[in-house]
Amino acid sequence: MEARQQQARFRDVFASGEWCAIWAAYLLSIAGDQLAKVALTVLVYQRTGSALWTALTYALTYLPWVVGGLWLSGLADRYPRRAVMVFCDVARAALVGVMALPGVPLLAMGALLFVVTLLNAPFTSARSATRAAILTGDSYTLGVAVSTVTMQVGTVLGFAGGGAVVAALGSREALAVDAATFAVSAVLLRTGVRVRPAATRPGHRESGVRQLTRGARLVFGDRQLRSAMLLGWLMGFYTVPEALAVPYAVRLGGGAVAAGLVFAAGPAGNAVGSAVFGRLVPPPRRLAWTPALAVLCCAVLGLCALRLNLAVSLAVFAVSGALGAYQITANAAFISGIPDGRRGQAFGLASTGLQVSQGVAYVVAGAATFSLGPGAVIAIMGALGAVSALPFISRQGLRMPAPAADEGAGASPD
Repeated sequence: MEARQQQARFRDVFASGEWCAIWAAYLLSIAGDQLAKVALTVLVYQRTGSALWTALTYALTYLPWVVGGLWLSGLADRYPRRAVMVFCDVARAALVGVMALPGVPLLAMGALLFVVTLLNAPFTSARSATRAAILTGDSYTLGVAVSTVTMQVGTVLGFAGGGAVVAALGSREALAVDAATFAVSAVLLRTGVRVRPAATRPGHRESGVRQLTRGARLVFGDRQLRSAMLLGWLMGFYTVPEALAVPYAVRLGGGAVAAGLVFAAGPAGNAVGSAVFGRLVPPPRRLAWTPALAVLCCAVLGLCALRLNLAVSLAVFAVSGALGAYQITANAAFISGIPDGRRGQAFGLASTGLQVSQGVAYVVAGAATFSLGPGAVIAIMGALGAVSALPFISRQGLRMPAPAADEGAGASPD
C-alpha cells in the first residue's frame, strides 16, 4: 500500500488558503522566538559569565512542557482549535511585551518566560491537529516537511539575524520584536483559518486525568507510534550545539554574531535536508531510511572532539541538521495513527517528551562544561544519541499506520 501512495508536490500543500495562513503565522512566530532566545542567552552570559546558567536559561524554554504538554495539550481537543491558537498568541504577545519593558529583572523575566513557554503546549497541539485536518496522505507528510523547513528557516533568520540585532539594538528591543510576531500571528490565524467545532462533543469530554491516561495508553501501547515518538525524542542529543552556542563561540574567540551563526548552522542544514528528503525521496524509502538517518545525524557530532575551527564546526552542525530530516517521517508516521479526537493530547504527550529530553540534555551539557570544553561535550552527547538510535535500525524502518477509531469523539467537519 505504501508503494502505491501518490507522492505529493509542494504546490499541493500551498493550494490550501488555510495552510498558507498557518504557514505565514508559523514563520513569523518562529523567527521571533529564536530572536528572543539569542537575546536572553546573550544577556545571561554577559551578566553571569557562566555556561551553566546560559544553558539553564535556554533549557527554560523547554522544561515547562512537563506541565503544559501533559495537562494543557488536551485543550486542543476539548475546545475549537482556532480559538485555542488565537488565545495563546494574544497572551504570549502580552507577556513577552512585559519582558521587553525596561527595568524588569532577570528573575521576573525567567518567570514570564516560563508562562510563555507553558502556552506553547496547547498552541502547538492545536496547530498540529489543524494541519492534519487540512492535509491528508502524502500531502500531510510533505506539509510536515514544509513546516520543518519553515521552522528551520525561521530559526536561521532569528538566530543569525538575532545575533546582529542584539549586538546593534540590545536584548530588550529584540524581545519587543518577538512580542509583535505573536500579535501578527494571532491576526493571521483569526482571519485565515476557518472555524471548526471542538474535536470531541461536550457529552463525550473527559476529565484531564482520564484524557491524559487514555492518550498515554494509545501512544505507548502501539509499537509503531512508540517508535516514531522515541525517534523524535533523539533531537535533544543533536541540538546540544544550540544550547552551548555562546560559550562555544567564545572559546573560538567570537562574539554575539559568531554565536548566532552556531545557533543557525544546524537549523539551516535541516531546512535544506527536509526539503530534499520530503520532496525527492519516495514515501517508502523515507520510512525505511529514518532509523539510519537518526544514527548518523547524532554520530557526525563526534567530530567536534577534534577541536575544529568555526568554519568547519558550522559545516558539521549543518550536516547533522540535514540528516535530522528523518524527523518529518517520524512525525507523519506518529500523527497518522492518532484519531482526530485524540490528536491534541497525543501530540502533547509526544512533544512533552521531546521538550523535556532537550531541556535535560541542555542542562547536562551545560554542567559538563565545568570539566570539559564545549566541543568535547557536544561530541559526547552526539555519541550517546547515536547509540540510543541504533536499536531502531533492526526494526526495518517505520510504516504508516492506519488511523484508529475516534472512540466517542465528535464527527469532524473536515
